[in-house]
Amino acid sequence: MEAIEQYAWVVWLALIAIFLVVEMVSGELTFLMLGIGAIFGIGSGLLGAPLWLQVIVAAAAAVALLVFLRPPLLRRLNRSADPKTFNVDALVGLPGVVTETVTSMSGRVKLANGDSWSARVHGERSLAPQTPIAVESIQGATAFVVIRTLEES
Repeated sequence: MEAIEQYAWVVWLALIAIFLVVEMVSGELTFLMLGIGAIFGIGSGLLGAPLWLQVIVAAAAAVALLVFLRPPLLRRLNRSADPKTFNVDALVGLPGVVTETVTSMSGRVKLANGDSWSARVHGERSLAPQTPIAVESIQGATAFVVIRTLEES
């Protein structure tokens, strides 16, 4: 047992290295907090604490960091994330107008962004030209559309 306590710092360094490598792969800050907790563990060992106390200090520090430091750091990191949608995701909900009669099999619409899309509707209905529409979903190169109501305008 004395040999284990004497070389506990090697185990702490290995844990710190493992946690930091895993953190670089995952990027979610969990393993960074565990690595910092391990730093507290090795620090308490250098101050002469027994192994059982080193483990308690490391665990307490890691839990405290996970609970109190990680959430605000994640919020700060994600704050700059762009909330805009791109590509076909940006077309969902976009208004437009029917240019060629839209049925469950074929049709054409012109969207508010100027794009012209092949379009379909769900069911057995058809939409006449000049009918205001909104994009419900995109499947491949086809826009599935619904009639746009006044509230959506």
